Amino acid sequence: MKKSIYYFENPGKENTDKLLDLVKIRKEELGIDKIVVASVSGETAMKLAEKIDDVDIVSITHHAGFKKKGELELDSEVEKKLKEKGIISYTGSHALSGVGRGISNKFGGITPVEIIAATLRMFSQGVKVGVEISIMAADAGLIPMDSEIIAIGGTGKGADAAIILTPAHMTNVFDIRIHEIIAMPRP
Repeated sequence: MKKSIYYFENPGKENTDKLLDLVKIRKEELGIDKIVVASVSGETAMKLAEKIDDVDIVSITHHAGFKKKGELELDSEVEKKLKEKGIISYTGSHALSGVGRGISNKFGGITPVEIIAATLRMFSQGVKVGVEISIMAADAGLIPMDSEIIAIGGTGKGADAAIILTPAHMTNVFDIRIHEIIAMPRP
Protein backbone atom coordinates (compact mmCIF):
# COMPACT_ATOMS: atom_id res chain seq x y z
CA MET A 1 0.00 0.00 0.00
CA LYS A 2 1.22 3.46 -0.84
CA LYS A 3 0.13 6.32 1.43
CA SER A 4 1.40 9.86 1.68
CA ILE A 5 1.76 12.09 4.73
CA TYR A 6 0.82 15.77 4.56
CA TYR A 7 3.52 17.97 6.08
CA PHE A 8 2.86 21.47 7.39
CA GLU A 9 5.70 23.97 7.00
CA ASN A 10 5.32 25.13 10.60
CA PRO A 11 3.55 23.87 13.71
CA GLY A 12 0.58 25.69 15.14
CA LYS A 13 -3.05 26.71 15.12
CA GLU A 14 -3.00 27.97 11.53
CA ASN A 15 -2.99 24.32 10.37
CA THR A 16 -6.23 23.35 12.14
CA ASP A 17 -8.69 23.74 9.26
CA LYS A 18 -6.52 21.92 6.71
CA LEU A 19 -5.77 19.16 9.21
CA LEU A 20 -9.46 18.59 9.91
CA ASP A 21 -10.14 18.40 6.15
CA LEU A 22 -7.43 15.71 5.84
CA VAL A 23 -8.85 13.83 8.83
CA LYS A 24 -12.32 13.84 7.27
CA ILE A 25 -11.00 12.35 4.02
CA ARG A 26 -9.02 9.58 5.71
CA LYS A 27 -11.82 8.83 8.19
CA GLU A 28 -14.22 8.30 5.29
CA GLU A 29 -11.71 6.14 3.37
CA LEU A 30 -11.21 3.81 6.33
CA GLY A 31 -14.65 4.01 7.96
CA ILE A 32 -13.23 5.04 11.32
CA ASP A 33 -15.98 6.03 13.74
CA LYS A 34 -14.08 7.37 16.77
CA ILE A 35 -11.82 10.43 17.01
CA VAL A 36 -10.02 11.75 20.08
CA VAL A 37 -8.95 15.37 19.95
CA ALA A 38 -6.88 17.53 22.29
CA SER A 39 -8.97 20.63 22.89
CA VAL A 40 -8.23 22.66 25.99
CA SER A 41 -10.70 25.45 25.16
CA GLY A 42 -13.15 23.23 23.27
CA GLU A 43 -12.64 25.24 20.06
CA THR A 44 -10.89 22.50 18.08
CA ALA A 45 -13.45 19.89 19.16
CA MET A 46 -16.29 22.17 18.02
CA LYS A 47 -14.59 22.76 14.64
CA LEU A 48 -14.17 19.01 14.23
CA ALA A 49 -17.87 18.41 14.97
CA GLU A 50 -18.83 21.04 12.38
CA LYS A 51 -16.70 19.34 9.69
CA ILE A 52 -17.52 15.70 10.48
CA ASP A 53 -20.97 14.80 11.71
CA ASP A 54 -20.96 11.00 11.53
CA VAL A 55 -18.28 10.22 14.10
CA ASP A 56 -18.01 9.88 17.87
CA ILE A 57 -15.73 12.61 19.24
CA VAL A 58 -13.92 12.55 22.56
CA SER A 59 -12.41 15.90 23.52
CA ILE A 60 -9.52 15.78 25.98
CA THR A 61 -8.47 18.76 28.09
CA HIS A 62 -5.90 19.50 30.80
CA HIS A 63 -6.36 18.43 34.40
CA ALA A 64 -7.22 20.97 37.09
CA GLY A 65 -4.15 22.90 38.16
CA PHE A 66 -2.28 22.52 34.86
CA LYS A 67 -1.95 26.31 34.49
CA LYS A 68 -3.22 27.60 37.84
CA LYS A 69 -3.63 25.72 41.11
CA GLY A 70 -7.14 24.35 41.56
CA GLU A 71 -8.52 25.75 38.30
CA LEU A 72 -9.91 24.01 35.22
CA GLU A 73 -9.18 25.56 31.84
CA LEU A 74 -12.31 24.34 30.04
CA ASP A 75 -15.14 26.78 30.69
CA SER A 76 -18.28 25.08 32.02
CA GLU A 77 -20.47 26.80 29.42
CA VAL A 78 -18.24 25.52 26.61
CA GLU A 79 -18.34 22.04 28.13
CA LYS A 80 -22.15 22.25 28.08
CA LYS A 81 -22.09 23.20 24.36
CA LEU A 82 -19.78 20.27 23.61
CA LYS A 83 -22.21 17.92 25.34
CA GLU A 84 -25.13 19.37 23.37
CA LYS A 85 -23.20 18.55 20.17
CA GLY A 86 -22.76 14.96 21.36
CA ILE A 87 -19.06 15.41 22.13
CA ILE A 88 -17.72 13.61 25.18
CA SER A 89 -15.45 15.90 27.18
CA TYR A 90 -12.78 14.36 29.40
CA THR A 91 -10.53 16.17 31.87
CA GLY A 92 -7.60 14.15 33.13
CA SER A 93 -3.95 14.01 34.07
CA HIS A 94 -1.42 13.76 31.28
CA ALA A 95 -0.58 10.13 30.61
CA LEU A 96 2.98 10.97 29.53
CA SER A 97 3.94 13.20 32.42
CA GLY A 98 1.57 13.16 35.40
CA VAL A 99 3.31 12.28 38.65
CA GLY A 100 6.59 11.85 36.76
CA ARG A 101 6.67 15.56 36.02
CA GLY A 102 6.07 16.30 39.69
CA ILE A 103 9.06 14.15 40.60
CA SER A 104 11.26 15.84 37.99
CA ASN A 105 10.13 19.30 39.10
CA LYS A 106 10.91 18.53 42.74
CA PHE A 107 14.09 16.47 42.47
CA GLY A 108 15.44 17.06 38.98
CA GLY A 109 16.24 14.49 36.37
CA ILE A 110 13.76 12.76 34.12
CA THR A 111 11.43 9.81 34.54
CA PRO A 112 10.94 6.95 32.06
CA VAL A 113 7.48 8.19 31.03
CA GLU A 114 8.98 11.60 30.21
CA ILE A 115 11.53 9.83 28.01
CA ILE A 116 8.65 8.22 26.10
CA ALA A 117 7.12 11.69 25.63
CA ALA A 118 10.44 13.15 24.46
CA THR A 119 10.85 10.29 21.98
CA LEU A 120 7.40 10.93 20.49
CA ARG A 121 8.26 14.64 20.23
CA MET A 122 11.01 13.61 17.80
CA PHE A 123 8.12 13.32 15.34
CA SER A 124 6.24 16.37 16.63
CA GLN A 125 4.53 17.74 19.71
CA GLY A 126 1.17 16.99 18.08
CA VAL A 127 2.07 13.33 17.49
CA LYS A 128 3.08 13.05 21.16
CA VAL A 129 -0.22 14.63 22.19
CA GLY A 130 -2.18 12.26 19.93
CA VAL A 131 -0.64 9.21 21.57
CA GLU A 132 -1.08 10.71 25.03
CA ILE A 133 -4.77 11.56 24.66
CA SER A 134 -5.50 8.12 23.24
CA ILE A 135 -4.04 6.59 26.42
CA MET A 136 -6.11 8.96 28.56
CA ALA A 137 -9.31 8.14 26.66
CA ALA A 138 -8.55 4.41 26.82
CA ASP A 139 -8.00 4.52 30.57
CA ALA A 140 -11.29 6.38 30.99
CA GLY A 141 -13.12 3.68 29.00
CA LEU A 142 -14.17 6.18 26.33
CA ILE A 143 -12.78 4.48 23.21
CA PRO A 144 -12.77 0.95 21.80
CA MET A 145 -9.60 -1.01 22.43
CA ASP A 146 -9.91 -3.37 19.48
CA SER A 147 -10.25 -0.98 16.56
CA GLU A 148 -8.41 1.87 14.92
CA ILE A 149 -9.14 5.44 15.94
CA ILE A 150 -7.89 8.84 14.83
CA ALA A 151 -6.05 10.98 17.39
CA ILE A 152 -5.58 14.71 16.81
CA GLY A 153 -3.03 16.83 18.67
CA GLY A 154 -1.27 20.11 18.31
CA THR A 155 1.48 22.43 19.33
CA GLY A 156 0.06 24.97 21.76
CA LYS A 157 -3.38 25.90 20.43
CA GLY A 158 -5.27 24.31 17.56
CA ALA A 159 -4.30 21.12 15.77
CA ASP A 160 -1.36 20.27 13.52
CA ALA A 161 -1.01 16.48 13.72
CA ALA A 162 -3.29 13.49 13.21
CA ILE A 163 -2.47 9.82 13.53
CA ILE A 164 -4.35 6.56 13.13
CA LEU A 165 -3.68 4.11 15.91
CA THR A 166 -4.97 1.17 17.85
CA PRO A 167 -5.02 2.35 21.47
CA ALA A 168 -3.83 0.70 24.64
CA HIS A 169 -4.21 1.38 28.33
CA MET A 170 -1.44 3.05 30.30
CA THR A 171 -0.50 -0.28 31.88
CA ASN A 172 0.17 -1.69 28.39
CA VAL A 173 1.49 1.46 26.71
CA PHE A 174 3.84 -0.44 24.41
CA ASP A 175 0.87 -2.26 22.87
CA ILE A 176 -0.19 0.96 21.12
CA ARG A 177 0.11 0.57 17.36
CA ILE A 178 0.56 3.70 15.28
CA HIS A 179 -0.66 2.70 11.82
CA GLU A 180 -0.46 6.00 9.96
CA ILE A 181 0.48 9.62 10.27
CA ILE A 182 -2.15 11.59 8.37
CA ALA A 183 -0.37 14.91 8.82
CA MET A 184 2.19 16.64 11.01
CA PRO A 185 4.51 19.64 10.95
CA ARG A 186 7.79 19.00 9.18
CA PRO A 187 10.52 19.11 11.83
